[in-house]
Amino acid sequence: MRYVSTRGDAPVLDFQAVTLSGLASDGGLYLPEAWPTLTIEQISALRGLSYVDTAVEVMAPFVAGVLTRDDLRTLCTQAYGRFSHAAVAPLVQLDGQHWLLELFHGPTLAFKDVALQFLGLLFERFLTGSDKHLTVVGATSGDTGSAAIDALAGRAGVDVFMLHPKGRVSDVQRRQMTTVLAPNIYNIAIDGSFDDAQALVKAMFNSPEFSGKFTLSAVNSINWARLMAQVVYYFYAAVRLGAPERPIAFSVPTGNFGDVFAGYVAAKMGLPIAKLIVATNVNDILHRALSEGDYSQGTVVPTPSPSMDIQVSSNFERLLFDLGGRDGGALAAQMHGFEATKAMRLTNAQRAGTGPLFASDRIDLDDMALAMRWAHESAGEVIDPHTAIALAAARRIDLGDTPIVTLATAHPAKFRDAVERSTGARPALPKRIGDLFEREERYDSLPGTFEAVTAYIGERATPSV
Repeated sequence: MRYVSTRGDAPVLDFQAVTLSGLASDGGLYLPEAWPTLTIEQISALRGLSYVDTAVEVMAPFVAGVLTRDDLRTLCTQAYGRFSHAAVAPLVQLDGQHWLLELFHGPTLAFKDVALQFLGLLFERFLTGSDKHLTVVGATSGDTGSAAIDALAGRAGVDVFMLHPKGRVSDVQRRQMTTVLAPNIYNIAIDGSFDDAQALVKAMFNSPEFSGKFTLSAVNSINWARLMAQVVYYFYAAVRLGAPERPIAFSVPTGNFGDVFAGYVAAKMGLPIAKLIVATNVNDILHRALSEGDYSQGTVVPTPSPSMDIQVSSNFERLLFDLGGRDGGALAAQMHGFEATKAMRLTNAQRAGTGPLFASDRIDLDDMALAMRWAHESAGEVIDPHTAIALAAARRIDLGDTPIVTLATAHPAKFRDAVERSTGARPALPKRIGDLFEREERYDSLPGTFEAVTAYIGERATPSV
């Protein structure tokens, strides 16, 4: 399998190289040169398989030429062996049509663990026996940071510099990052929003002067390997609800579009998905783009769903590239225009391409709270604010009798205050992190400027050889 950049001017890479590089050298994002597909018979054969065996079948085409199926099975067995539920991603029924796919049974209680536990092992495997030292730089709106830090803490050959927006993540999210005291972990709280942090990360990759000094890599969903691992749970859930004989819909809380794009990949591989519902909070750039063709950046509004407080959705570029005929030059011009003006109209081809598969909705605070209350009172389920936004969108869309799976992306205990305000129930932290608020914190606060952050990293990172 070979990988190409969305902007058409970066080297074509194999799976190992694309995993270690993250962002493409031309500022684009990597995608497979062609989408692999599974036949109806192959999808049917996934029924009854364990999560690990499902992962091997779904991911094998993407790692061809670099990892064998036995390699993949070993890595997946190790990655998902740390999850607290034997099913890894269990389904929970809410009523006759609605289901939750619980993706928060990993070590940091968020869906990011599904991909990042696997990605950490990939890094370790690809670096073993080499003299390469990775400098991982990432931006987090809360959950990516803790999942990446848990996966990479103490691993040889990797330093992690994680930026988070100061005061804009929950106390549990922050402490899950800042109480990891491994010597290769550096937490940086910046003044500004997640979008500011994400822009800084992209600027570091795109600066020859800075990136030339280090071997930079990414753990955000700009890294293809992360998205690839997330494709698995769409197949895993769908076959348990009747696919491929009947299509299944998914409702996804999203900010950076990575989780939704994984669903798009599953559909391209042949999984019969009736609809992908893109659920946003009031930071609704994706809803406006999909419903009106208006991809225009607004001001980030802080909400109780901080992982969705985003106005620039990096992975949306991958969808625009695929729907626009995979014309890297045209997409590069379109994205450069957006980066200059903070506004962009989708082309006719891009808009037409989103129509059949995607729906979207914007959920405000009241509707989020009502969804949390409904889940608690009607189904006995306590859900976090992000999951509630996707559930609210799922319950508003009419898809007949099609089963709708809402992705439950975080444990409710990560957002205790918001859950308690809406339901009256204050979720407890699981025992495995029950002492979180007794642990020592360590992080540094910096201005949200390129100069301040690169100077900090430059003093601590290992130069490339």
